[in-house]
Amino acid sequence: MILIKTKKEIDYIRESCKIVAEVLQLVKNNVRPGVTTKELDQIAEDYILSNNAKAAFKGYSQGGSSVDYPASICTSVDDAVVHGIPGERVLKEGEIISLDVGVNKNGYFGDAALSVGIGEISEEKKKLLEVTEKSLYLGIAQARVNNRVHDISEAVQQYVEANGFSIVRDLCGHGVGKFLHEDPAVPNFGRKGTGPKLRKGMTIAIEPMVNMGAYKVKTAPDGWTILTADGLPSAHFEHTIVISDNKPEILTVQ
Repeated sequence: MILIKTKKEIDYIRESCKIVAEVLQLVKNNVRPGVTTKELDQIAEDYILSNNAKAAFKGYSQGGSSVDYPASICTSVDDAVVHGIPGERVLKEGEIISLDVGVNKNGYFGDAALSVGIGEISEEKKKLLEVTEKSLYLGIAQARVNNRVHDISEAVQQYVEANGFSIVRDLCGHGVGKFLHEDPAVPNFGRKGTGPKLRKGMTIAIEPMVNMGAYKVKTAPDGWTILTADGLPSAHFEHTIVISDNKPEILTVQ
């Protein structure tokens, strides 16, 4: 069921989203060679708690036999697409890292992600980051009243594939707000004019996950980290937005 939010609910979601945006920028500013992903996670957790909020990912269960997610953010390096668990992994020059943050404040959720280079990165990796981020904004531009969910999907897919990269198909964006994950699913590939109709008051997380190589992925032994099947790098950008009367509003901004 797709949940339509009231103005008051959107204000609560906006508050959580603002913290998400602040955490992402704070953590991004601390990304450098020699830092561990665990250190980045601690920076994020401290900031979230200082805002009387909770890390939405910590303790999250995806069902099945996997353990609950053990950290406050996801740190996915190079061939890790999403859900990388922070730990003793030391960041190295030339790698890229996706930082994914979810916040729960007053029972309402915000969710966003960005990818960044560690030190100097290759031209190919720079292009991967640029194309993935641009595809997010092209998708957001389609998030208008009376459009369809797959209008977003097609905009992302067309741009990514025209630039020689591939869209991850096993994972997608989602509704967000009252819960971390809500309907509708927002895939990053699809046919324009299909999918649920977009209505005023919907809050959704749009999140292109783009691989340098083929689109296929696999799950790491930790039960959480999603890796590219061919071992090539992947990038990930995400915003939580609200569908309004006019243009879509990005909530995960400072």
